[in-house]
Amino acid sequence: MVYSNFAMFPLLFILLSASVTASDPILEKFSQCVSLNSEILIPVSTAFYTPNTTSFSAFLQSSAQNLRYLVPSAPKPEFIFTPMHDTHVQAAVICSKQLSIHMRVRSGGHDYEGLSYVSEMEKPFIMVDLARLRGIKVDIDDNSAWVQAGATVGEVYYRIYEKSKTHGFPAGLCTSLGIGGHITGGAYGSMMRKYGLGADNVMDARIVDVHGRILDRESMGEDLFWAIRGGGGASFGIILWWKIRLVPVPSTVTVFTVGRALEQGATKLLYRWQQVADKLHEDLFIRVIISVKANEKGNKTVSAAFNSLFLGGVDRLLQIMGESFPELGLTMKDCTEMSWIRSVLYIGGYPSGTPPEVLLQGKSTFKNYFKAKSDFVKEPIPENALEGLWTRLLEEESPLMIWNPYGGMMSKISESEIPFPHRKGNIFKIQLLTTWQDGEKNTKNHMEWIRRLYCYMTPYVSMFPRAAYVNYRDLDLGINKNSNTSFIQASVWGAKYFKGNFNRLVHVKTKVDPDNFFRHEQSIPPMPQLIKGSVHGLE
Repeated sequence: MVYSNFAMFPLLFILLSASVTASDPILEKFSQCVSLNSEILIPVSTAFYTPNTTSFSAFLQSSAQNLRYLVPSAPKPEFIFTPMHDTHVQAAVICSKQLSIHMRVRSGGHDYEGLSYVSEMEKPFIMVDLARLRGIKVDIDDNSAWVQAGATVGEVYYRIYEKSKTHGFPAGLCTSLGIGGHITGGAYGSMMRKYGLGADNVMDARIVDVHGRILDRESMGEDLFWAIRGGGGASFGIILWWKIRLVPVPSTVTVFTVGRALEQGATKLLYRWQQVADKLHEDLFIRVIISVKANEKGNKTVSAAFNSLFLGGVDRLLQIMGESFPELGLTMKDCTEMSWIRSVLYIGGYPSGTPPEVLLQGKSTFKNYFKAKSDFVKEPIPENALEGLWTRLLEEESPLMIWNPYGGMMSKISESEIPFPHRKGNIFKIQLLTTWQDGEKNTKNHMEWIRRLYCYMTPYVSMFPRAAYVNYRDLDLGINKNSNTSFIQASVWGAKYFKGNFNRLVHVKTKVDPDNFFRHEQSIPPMPQLIKGSVHGLE
């Protein structure tokens, strides 16, 4: 069903504020256009943020996670528009297109390269922030929920918990993620081995297309519905709502975190973890968080924290661990039984005793200057290679590696079921980060370090292509320098993120947005742009 026809509704005009618009001709034209294309009144004083207002910087920074893209030298939007209704998003698309104003769209601000609020491609640009579109409608009888794009993962979890203590959703571990963009890249979490990705559990969606129409699954068609569930954000339209499938969770789950430093045999333990991580019972998720810390003598060492969620009680967990991973030495005192919603807080890093209501705050707990990369591992990394890895980690100020296990349901779903292709054959995924707090001062040194480490890891990770996770955007993999992207440019990162699904994504893009209105530095390019880059064999 198509959800809007502007001719059927009376027009309600914006009450324009001359003090806001007169100094900015782009804003004036945009706001006037929106007034003619919106069904619901937009109070300009609260819907627009401009650089000459005191609240602009605070709002721009409010959900942005990577401080690298908030430095003074980073490009800033001409203004920020905050829709309060779905029809406002429709109007924003129509007017940006009519006025040829480049648009960026932000739901949660967690995109690692700041693509939702920074444009290196072209200026001027505006930002549409979906933070006020955060409705959640849970239907326990239908085992489903409609969630609006601006809602955070934590808000979704909480609203499900309000209605049922035995339902959940298999999405992100970081609770401040915006659900709109999160699912467009796949959305993995601590229940992925049991239920797959968040994108695997989407039943329907509503999206604003390039013509300003709101389309659901039926009206958009299965090709576009396939593309938006894992094909990366901001290439095909603007997600308004996801209809998600709720999954059963036990009334009691068990969590634990067991730490081991190099002096405590972490290297051999990590080598063993690689051999079993993807083969453990699908109810058991054990990730490893690797960081540099001071040991008891005050010397720097590498520490590995085995951080786990088990969908069941402690007795069954200890039995499984004793059979499958006794080397960790897990004991009853290491484990804590709790409700699923409490496990969300635990895995999310909240202090013990934090009430679930904190999930409604929707605030990021991780704001740093950082650079990240990702890899997928298909064969265990040898112990001598791990030792070389530790040497390099100890060179950096604040490095972090997170190893997330695969297997279980992730091995049962076809690579082509949705655009996210990283399935059977992967033992685990690596997220590699370096973080710092001294602003732009030493950015170059940190960036060079992570690139050297990425190079070091080459022999030990996936090849042909060396795969990467699209929700950990990495502009080192290649960028679209302008809107006329060549196939050679796009296929580099396209193959890494999507493998064989990239070609189908290009075909969908060509069908629904042939003029490449929805674009950014790593957006899916349409066929006409590819032809200019000399493409062959992509019929």
